[in-house]
Amino acid sequence: MNDLLAGGNAALPAGPLTLRVPGPFDLSVIITGENGRVEGDGDFVFYNQPSAPGARISGDTVTVDPRGLRHGAARVTVVVSPADPGTRLGALPLPVLSVAGSGGGVLARFAPPRPGPETVLMLAELYRRGTGWKIRALGQGYADGLAGVARDFGVDVADEGDGVHAAHTPDAVDDGFAALVNAERSAAGSPPVTGDPRLAAAAGAHAAAMAAQGRLAAESPDGTSLYHRIAATGYRCLTVTEHLVSGPRTPDEFVAYCLGGADRALPFRDPAVVHVGVGRAAALSGDTYWTAVWAAPLTAGGLARLAAEVTALTNAERAAAGLRPLAADPRLAAAAQAHSDDMVARDFYAHTSPEGREPWDRARAAGCPHPGIGENIACGQRSAQEVVRGWMNSPGHRANILKPDFAHIGVGYATGSLAGTYWTQLFGT
Repeated sequence: MNDLLAGGNAALPAGPLTLRVPGPFDLSVIITGENGRVEGDGDFVFYNQPSAPGARISGDTVTVDPRGLRHGAARVTVVVSPADPGTRLGALPLPVLSVAGSGGGVLARFAPPRPGPETVLMLAELYRRGTGWKIRALGQGYADGLAGVARDFGVDVADEGDGVHAAHTPDAVDDGFAALVNAERSAAGSPPVTGDPRLAAAAGAHAAAMAAQGRLAAESPDGTSLYHRIAATGYRCLTVTEHLVSGPRTPDEFVAYCLGGADRALPFRDPAVVHVGVGRAAALSGDTYWTAVWAAPLTAGGLARLAAEVTALTNAERAAAGLRPLAADPRLAAAAQAHSDDMVARDFYAHTSPEGREPWDRARAAGCPHPGIGENIACGQRSAQEVVRGWMNSPGHRANILKPDFAHIGVGYATGSLAGTYWTQLFGT
């Protein structure tokens, strides 16, 4: 048996699991996808709605069968609250979670730190890892009741007296925020943006994750980044940037803060931005955490223009050094694009792929005849100008760009994974 500490995790066997918290408590579970958000009100399983595909609550026990969860489910968060809603958890016995497998033996146990004024505790989460499932101990308290926790995961609830009633999952974008943004864009001569519910869902999930951690971060402790959340919604970005902010209480305060800094104000005026999504969540400390995502959707034409811009900037650097321009090669471009896509899909950043393939291997597989191959990669840069400038400021990358022997180039670009953007230049003699 594993005695878990907060933040600790353990692998779980296949098959149904029984989770029990004895005492004067109500158990709830919230089922979410990779983006950290519920798919609908049926994903909130509690005393007024005690079952969902793959999950059922009975008294002090919840049974979860990961194989029976709805399609796309990647996480099950276990929540405990006092059976008497007016009671603080600190006034009750410690809520101790035990997890048993199908054979009845206890697999893991978690005794959280003693709660204080909190009225709800996120005890643990079951989460999918590869083809299996694991459990992570949490012990994260909330002071605003079960309804507050549910809302942070995207459930629209009505808190009626002593009862909580699930309604529906909202997908509407904050029109007030969009109006503030578009007023600023109009003054700057930029076209208006529209709110996108997929970006809003990703932003809301990320704001809730930051509030749970109590800190600003592009990545959650389990390795889920804001860009993972965006990809999980199905939105494919050509360009993406974000604001991660804590402190402001209202959309007006948030916008005023962002416009107060030159770099922070850029997305508000950037004519390339097409869509926006914003989310906010309150932490136990009382701080408010915000995530705003600004993006343009991926199109074949947009990707081609971005690659051409990287090539043009690269050739400008070669011209300044008295070198011949590089000619675009569609085979090099196909190999470069495949590598950027692969780094995003498999969450790695390297010239060598996980199975050991090198740049020249990828070029050969794409049918490139060039005897000499070189490669530059980069991640995190949000424009062609930024990535080429970064390469030119790095001796090794600069040497590739200014190598006299190179005559051809292909450019690849993809968004997602941990850093948000992944760039590849592939050169051929």
